[in-house]
Amino acid sequence: MAVPKRKKSRSRTRSRRAQWKAAPLTLVACDNCGQTKVPHHLCENCGTYDRRQVVEV
Repeated sequence: MAVPKRKKSRSRTRSRRAQWKAAPLTLVACDNCGQTKVPHHLCENCGTYDRRQVVEV
C-alpha cells in the first residue's frame, strides 16, 4: 500500500482545499404555474411533477 513519504505542508493542503466551492442552485420555471423550482423535483407551489398532479396543495 502506498504511503506518503513526507507530511504535506499546511499551505499546500489549504491551497488544494481552496478549490472546494459550493455551486449555486440551478432553478427552472415550473411547467404548470411558472414558479421557480429545482429541476427534477416536485413543485412546492402547485404540487406537480413532470406535468402531472402528484400532491394536493
